[in-house]
Amino acid sequence: MGWPIFGNLPQLGTKPHQTLYHLSHVYGPLLHLRFGGTPTIVAASAAVASALLKTHDANFSGRPLSSGPKVMAYDGHSVAWSPYGDRWRAIRKIVNLNLFSTKALENFRHIRQSEATAMAAGLAAAAAAAAMEVGPWLNACTANTISRVTLGRRLFAVDGSGREEVREFKEMSVELTNLAGEFVLGDFVPALKWVDVGGVVGRMKRLARQFDQFLEKIIREHKEESGPAEQHEDFLAVLIKLNEDGDEDGGKLTDQEMKGILLDMFVAGTDTSSSTVEWALAELIRHPDILKKAQQELDSVVGRNSLVSEPDLVHLPLLQAIVKETFRIHPSTPLSLPRIAANDCEINGYHIPKGANLLVNVWAIGRDPATWADPLEFRPSRFLPGGGHEHVDVKGNDFEIIPFGAGRRICAGMSLGLRMVQLMLATLVHGFDWALPMGQVPEKLNMEEAFGLTLQRAVPLSLCPKARLAPHVYRAA
Repeated sequence: MGWPIFGNLPQLGTKPHQTLYHLSHVYGPLLHLRFGGTPTIVAASAAVASALLKTHDANFSGRPLSSGPKVMAYDGHSVAWSPYGDRWRAIRKIVNLNLFSTKALENFRHIRQSEATAMAAGLAAAAAAAAMEVGPWLNACTANTISRVTLGRRLFAVDGSGREEVREFKEMSVELTNLAGEFVLGDFVPALKWVDVGGVVGRMKRLARQFDQFLEKIIREHKEESGPAEQHEDFLAVLIKLNEDGDEDGGKLTDQEMKGILLDMFVAGTDTSSSTVEWALAELIRHPDILKKAQQELDSVVGRNSLVSEPDLVHLPLLQAIVKETFRIHPSTPLSLPRIAANDCEINGYHIPKGANLLVNVWAIGRDPATWADPLEFRPSRFLPGGGHEHVDVKGNDFEIIPFGAGRRICAGMSLGLRMVQLMLATLVHGFDWALPMGQVPEKLNMEEAFGLTLQRAVPLSLCPKARLAPHVYRAA
């Protein structure tokens, strides 16, 4: 199996996660492929993923530096792409302490609530218009939540104006994740590095310049401002201080590290959450009985005179099950970010050589018929009592469903991402009735995927929202 020189690269096609899923059904859940001259291991079952990311986690905690992070993520100087070691630990500690600790998440809860409410208010005001794309609203909500914490201010208007600006940012983010998911020939066949097949590397360089200008502008404007708009020291102020003055040990953040961290926040932080909610809403449109039950649950717990809030989420088991089922069947990252073997090891009796790349097919694991009954069916009840998977969580402990990864390189923003997805989806389900544009029927809703680091819909979801709560609820933006 495989071509001379190119190995298995030509077989991957435009949707590698699906190709690798089908290969695993033929050759088993532990695939040993060759991408050019690089041995590549693909895990396609919970058991194999556990062996790699739990038993042998330390051996697979490094990242290969491919064209994507090298060109677009400041030579890999970020939380997501930094080589495993002391510098990565230091950067991750900065992010965890200031953004993702229990204390930080609680301190910024009012911002998440405010932005979810602002999204609902904007949608209610625009609901009389024709069908609208849901994605830009979700992207603006997540981007504004992150920017208020990171920069102390909103990036985008919340009243529905500036939709073009939001759309441009979303398109840039989607293009970055799509390009980062490309398998660049020169990464695997060094002799052909000079050949830019399809102009992919050229597009990476152009997009990298766009994002660098975007981040430079943010940093410059922040330095020029007299003080933060929020009632807290925002994260960028912390980064600038570490960049200019260093920490107590004298270590300074480089310009590349500072921008790499910001890039992680604005791209990974917005795109993954917004795409997950868009997929969830699409599934609920296709399953109106589940949507109705979710609305009944929300009405019972919250009522119809206020919007759902974060403390309500623990009392919404069906809503949580819908989120888990969406993570299972539409994981935001279908193929994990690649890892690299630091040393030779043995997995299930197979030798894995030092320097081999590792991919975990999260998409395949969520559709594994050995784990899930009727794996292609959207059935949130499987996560409710009596459903067989009621005790499964998505936080990297149960390898049957690992949308945020697992082990040392688990997504740093997992806790924030999970809160955002649950709150945004709950707000949309509670606050609105949803319908397809005239002439479309749920059974024929396009559910095609567009592959990238983040799993996007091939056709953006357009819906007609109708406010269903007391009118005063939507005025509290």
